[in-house]
Amino acid sequence: MNMLAFTLFLIIVSITLVITFIASRRTKTTSDFYTADSSLTGWQNGMAIAGDYMSAASFLGIAGMVALSGFDGFFYSIGFLVAYLVVLYVVAEPLRNLGKYTMADMIAARFNEKKVRGVAALNTITISIFYMIAQLVGAGALIKLLLGIDYVYSVIIVGILMTVYVVFGGMMATSWVQIIKAVLLMGGTFVISLIVFAKFDYSVFEMFKQMKTATPLGESFLNPGNKFKNPIDTISLNLALVLGTAGLPHILIRFFTVKDAITARKSVVYATWIIGIFYVMTIFLGFGAAAFVGYDTIVEANVAGNMAAPLLAEALGGDFLFAFISAVAFATILAVVAGLVLSAASAFAHDFYSHILRKGQATDKEQVVAARWASIGVSILSIILALFAQKMNVAFLVSLAFAVAASANLPIILFTVFWKRFNTTGAVTGMLVGLLTSLLLVFLSPNVWSPEGAAILTGEPLFPYENPGIFSIPIGFLAAIAGTLLSSKKADQKKFDEILVKANTGYKGPTA
Repeated sequence: MNMLAFTLFLIIVSITLVITFIASRRTKTTSDFYTADSSLTGWQNGMAIAGDYMSAASFLGIAGMVALSGFDGFFYSIGFLVAYLVVLYVVAEPLRNLGKYTMADMIAARFNEKKVRGVAALNTITISIFYMIAQLVGAGALIKLLLGIDYVYSVIIVGILMTVYVVFGGMMATSWVQIIKAVLLMGGTFVISLIVFAKFDYSVFEMFKQMKTATPLGESFLNPGNKFKNPIDTISLNLALVLGTAGLPHILIRFFTVKDAITARKSVVYATWIIGIFYVMTIFLGFGAAAFVGYDTIVEANVAGNMAAPLLAEALGGDFLFAFISAVAFATILAVVAGLVLSAASAFAHDFYSHILRKGQATDKEQVVAARWASIGVSILSIILALFAQKMNVAFLVSLAFAVAASANLPIILFTVFWKRFNTTGAVTGMLVGLLTSLLLVFLSPNVWSPEGAAILTGEPLFPYENPGIFSIPIGFLAAIAGTLLSSKKADQKKFDEILVKANTGYKGPTA
């Protein structure tokens, strides 16, 4: 056991638990629990969004992917960053103007029917769990490497901590844990990047020159095609990354934590700058790990390369930097999983329990209690699923969640605001078909099936591509269109006109 790392782990956990305790004293109403009473400023929410988005996939997964696969690993950095242009220009403002607590609120602003809200809640819970599996896999590998604790127990420890944050602190605690984590992650990544850059004499040209001979891949390390050899798979991955963020529930609910659409836009601008700078630094993390840690050492620690960044810190700065970066990675995972649990719990308690089971009659106290129990249930299910995904790269696992989000949520968000003929049948059909298609293609893919037994199940995959986005995203859009055009139910034109004005201006009509 690395006692220095363990000590830093305890310090970070202690700080976050203190934040949770303080936040719990202020978390009394549903608005407090779901959205921190919309009290965050633009820079605070921007930092929290960045903290929520720069997950184990960004820090651990991309560093490992670049180190092992070269240029192909950087696809993730590019896709994750460009995705925020879609969020900024298309989603953030309408979502904030139309919604209240969850993504389903936005859709229900136009289609106020139980089945629409119920399916939207199902999508939110499914995507959140999918995304959470990746974070727990990263946490399990990290704690196993540092503390010598078995992977199973490592995942359970993180699962318990993330549940505590949400159950007691709600959105306020989650937001401040994410802000602190963003500061720590940016600081730690900057230090490592600076040391790596110094090793290459502060010359980008020298760095690229040396990388041509630094790995077993040779000159091909700097060229595409090392991991994604199939062009369709490459396009599919990038489609999912660029379009998926705009459908991720735990990112979307962050826009409800500010007072208005103007502040929501400011949040995205702040977040985009922070995230952009971070993803540029992932080049140094990946190149540094490949050059100064080595392929064999990275794979020996974790076959998917998830431990490349902590191992690089150890190679460059010894035990202290190794312990600090590992503790930061741990904080990264805690912050993200707390946001994921909260988004899933909010969907269950606000959309399913309050609006469907209780028909809008649930009190604030009952909703908060339901959300807390839902948090526990979601955490348990995620822990169980994460135990079967130990050998998968966390960046890749997250890309699958992006594909599901882009297939099931994005078409409905866009059509709700921009298509006059869109109706309830189209909304339900698009969400269900997009969700089921993406999940089915993932299940039938080489991620789950492998003739050599390298995946979860042994057998020949029926779907040949690793990422389903190029098929499931168009199918989600087409299903929403077909459901609308084939339905005899007419869209409410007056309601659409109201939604269009409200989505773009925030105007809520005359008050009494």
